[in-house]
Amino acid sequence: MRKTIGAIVIWACLAGTAWAQETRVITVTGEGRIEAVPDMATISLGVTHEAAQADAAMALTSAAVRAVIDRLTGAGIAARDMQTSGLSLQPLWENRVSSSDAPPRIAGFVARNGVTVRVRDLTGLGGILDMVVQDGANTFNGLQFGLQAPDPVEAEARAAAVRDAMARAAQLAQAAGVTLGPVQSISQQGQGRGPVMMEMSAASRSMGDVPVAPGELSIDAQVSMVFAIAD
Repeated sequence: MRKTIGAIVIWACLAGTAWAQETRVITVTGEGRIEAVPDMATISLGVTHEAAQADAAMALTSAAVRAVIDRLTGAGIAARDMQTSGLSLQPLWENRVSSSDAPPRIAGFVARNGVTVRVRDLTGLGGILDMVVQDGANTFNGLQFGLQAPDPVEAEARAAAVRDAMARAAQLAQAAGVTLGPVQSISQQGQGRGPVMMEMSAASRSMGDVPVAPGELSIDAQVSMVFAIAD
């Protein structure tokens, strides 16, 4: 029994030593950022109308949305770039919060119809915004710039993150007086994109009656890399 326990202890010590040798590594995180000029915008707009009758509220809203879609189609927006993003019809109540004994009553109805539009030619973006407002769009829920083909830019950001991680690992190895070995593992930690606002250029001021500044997009990538220590 004592021989068995002794053998286990010796094996554990040897295994611990081997593990310590195998885990002689340098672990770093690299970051990459690429700035890109957007070439697409996504607009969230809509139409809201109130009326005494439900069908009248919906008819007013539908007519305005139809006019907006027709104008967008005439401006060169493809059908695949227009999508209904919200359609609702709700009653307008009276006396819902009242100290009187009068029961709540429906005073009318409000109909809402939202449309999400992708604009692939930013030179006409300001004019499109102006046109849809003239045709009846009375709600605007935001505008987001993007890239029609983000994959190449995202790949460039990941490559920059790898270069950054390798530079960090080399600097750490030099500072520690060791030789950097081969890569043991690479994992992507995260990737995102966000707007970086720029001063409005002369080109953006000329985009129709609505001034629009596209700015730039920041494409970020982060990787974690593990390097062996060669000596």
